[in-house]
Amino acid sequence: MQRNAAVARLVTLVLIPSCFLGTGWVTITATRSAAETRPEKAVTIARRRVRATAAPSPASRKTPTKVTPTPAASQAQQALTAAVAPIARDDGVQVAVAVDDLTTGADAAYSGTQEFVTASIVKVDILSTLLYQAQQSGQQLPPEEQALATTMIENSDDDAASDLYDDADGAAGIDQANQVFGLSETTVGTAGFWGLTSTTVDDQIRLLRLVFMSPSVLPTQSQDYIQDLMSQVEADQQWGVPAAADDGTPFMVKNGWLPSGTTGLWEINSIGEVVHDGQRMLIAVLSEGNATEYSGIYLVQTVADAAAGAMATSNG
Repeated sequence: MQRNAAVARLVTLVLIPSCFLGTGWVTITATRSAAETRPEKAVTIARRRVRATAAPSPASRKTPTKVTPTPAASQAQQALTAAVAPIARDDGVQVAVAVDDLTTGADAAYSGTQEFVTASIVKVDILSTLLYQAQQSGQQLPPEEQALATTMIENSDDDAASDLYDDADGAAGIDQANQVFGLSETTVGTAGFWGLTSTTVDDQIRLLRLVFMSPSVLPTQSQDYIQDLMSQVEADQQWGVPAAADDGTPFMVKNGWLPSGTTGLWEINSIGEVVHDGQRMLIAVLSEGNATEYSGIYLVQTVADAAAGAMATSNG
């Protein structure tokens, strides 16, 4: 089956400015320059008001229950490792990937516990924390926070992320929620530097399970809300994990991209859900040490597609 055209679109992709760290809108050296900042894409007031009224719950989307893995799980691990290892270059670039096949119940990872900087994929964690905190207090997100959530996820807006990070009580509040979420390998960036959160692909798959699967700490309404935002990211951010999607199938994604101010090398990350060869999969790809943004995106997309293909083949 033909894959989604995301890989091909890389040839004409307009490279995206760096996704910033949080406080100071900075690269790793924490020095701001006017050339580094990116204005928020226009979001109409009417659209924000519609979004703020309620978290959408599409009737066509059902939260899957985890299928019990079969002995084929070890076969899936072997297949994924064999597919990804040749792509993981020995030139200073580091890459890790994890896949959870919601159709078969198999899951596998390559360098699952290796730590990476999140950049903007942490925005899914920030929103999950806010929804969990609201749930614990018996409240819903106020309209202003829902409007910020829209721009934070769909446009990857950093001002919105900083505001919501603060509303979640910063690193302390998000780390506390992550204990409940089971994200034991994630440490949230402190002092407003949310983009310097460290994580692993194993933890990012746990976060995706929280958002996409049942049972979950998050209620279905909160899950649907996050999924809806991830399904509507702006066009120039529909790269990464969607490269593994079957042609014409819906996908949900959140990406992160960040250059180092000391080395100039790029962190390029992507998490989300796709349908690959008719099987629903959660995929997380993290990378660091990429020479350029372009090469990092290409690597992440290649790894995502190879990993998904290996999982599908091993189970079928």
